[in-house]
Amino acid sequence: MSQWTRVIVAALVACIALPSGAQAFKNPKAEKPPEQKPQFMTGGESLVPLPLPGTTLRRTEKKHPPAPPALVGMINFSVTGQNREAFPTTQIDIERLMKFANEQLDIHYRYVATSLNDFSYDPNELSVLYLTGWTPMPRLNDDAIEKLRRYLYDGGTLVLHAQCGRKEFTDTAREAIARILPNRPLTLLDSDSFIYHAYYKIDRMRVRTGTEDFKVTPPLMEAVYLGCRPAIIFSPIDLNCGWDVEKYPIAGGVLYHQDDGMKLGVNILTSALANFQYAQSWGTEKVYHEQEKQGRDELVIAQIVHNGDWDPTPHALPNLMKYVSKNTTLNVMFKREVVDLSNADVFKHPVLYMTGLRDFKFTPEQVELLKKYFRSGGVLVADAAAGSYAFDQAFRRELARVIGEGKLKLIEMDNAVYQNPYQIRRVSYSKLARAQDPRLDTPRLEGVTVDGQLQIIYSPHSLSNGWEQLNFAYNRGYGDEDALRLGVNIFSYVMTH
Repeated sequence: MSQWTRVIVAALVACIALPSGAQAFKNPKAEKPPEQKPQFMTGGESLVPLPLPGTTLRRTEKKHPPAPPALVGMINFSVTGQNREAFPTTQIDIERLMKFANEQLDIHYRYVATSLNDFSYDPNELSVLYLTGWTPMPRLNDDAIEKLRRYLYDGGTLVLHAQCGRKEFTDTAREAIARILPNRPLTLLDSDSFIYHAYYKIDRMRVRTGTEDFKVTPPLMEAVYLGCRPAIIFSPIDLNCGWDVEKYPIAGGVLYHQDDGMKLGVNILTSALANFQYAQSWGTEKVYHEQEKQGRDELVIAQIVHNGDWDPTPHALPNLMKYVSKNTTLNVMFKREVVDLSNADVFKHPVLYMTGLRDFKFTPEQVELLKKYFRSGGVLVADAAAGSYAFDQAFRRELARVIGEGKLKLIEMDNAVYQNPYQIRRVSYSKLARAQDPRLDTPRLEGVTVDGQLQIIYSPHSLSNGWEQLNFAYNRGYGDEDALRLGVNIFSYVMTH
């Protein structure tokens, strides 16, 4: 998605708030009653959702079958007796979406109404929380903010969308999101995001502003990432799974076509299910503390901070270091540090490591510092987390600014990086990488050679997801064991050359 396209689509949302405020807008979706009575949680009803593909819940009981497991909790501020008019909401979108998703995916889940006071904040009970409205969100107290943050780190997913694309909701939703995960930016999803490919391939959406004709645009979704998964998913345009906006346009609203909204909603649920186990594992911090041993050499690996989600795989290097210690005779102690390319401390580190998920850009000062770093003999090891196309394109572009005419070239199989301590000829790839290219069976590292030695080693297929060993469902990368073996060889090469 080009930056210009993003600006145009975002402008659709920004322009629709009425001057007289939220009270002047009447949402016709709110006048349509739900198809069934809202379902409330009771003790013992919920089961752990199964990641896709998984075993579906088969219904064989003839009488009084048990309720299907709850997947989505719809946050309703009136559940605990608060005035519904303080924050009106609707159920028709999630109701239609759950019915459609169950049919398309051959699963059997349901949504339930809940509140931030009644919910246990355990993602094993409800792995997705859903919040929608068209008026300003009530301000969440600090306790609710902290509990939501813990819920996300424990593996839950929060989905918000603005009913009718109303700015009154989007502005307050952004404020709440910034409070929940204050150090992680809310960013546009890249066009290669698995949210757009998890079940349906979506590269265009029909969107209607008021009574105007439909416009065809790239999908506009925003997210906050924890690791490689979007933990908060936000749509400033009405996802619209329950209203026929083709026949009944809504003045003052911005809505996706119902058919397109249904497909995007299925992709969101599919990805949340598929990532559930990864999300819970990622939230459990894995830190390996190397024991100090006299006489051991020390290799400090400094990870570069940048503006493209620089640390999506925080467990990767610690887990690789643990693997080196347990599976090789290398007499070295590894340490991971974090470094900013705007800081002269970079020159204290002989090895830099870099990864990321999104587009990024170096400042002119950072470009000049990296040029000096390479001239002084420094080495850079990098990979695209989850095989991200956005990071891959940005890395190649920004590296060209640093090294000029020098280009990344495929490292030949007879290179020393594939020889020690492991002889590597054939490697396994993740299911997604193989699905996109069934011919993959050899390592595809790229590099820049200076004076006969590799000074830059880069993998467009993810190494770091394999190093983490957390089974990320949408990884375009190496299998875990081969990613670890390649990592050992790469850093062994760096130490000995």
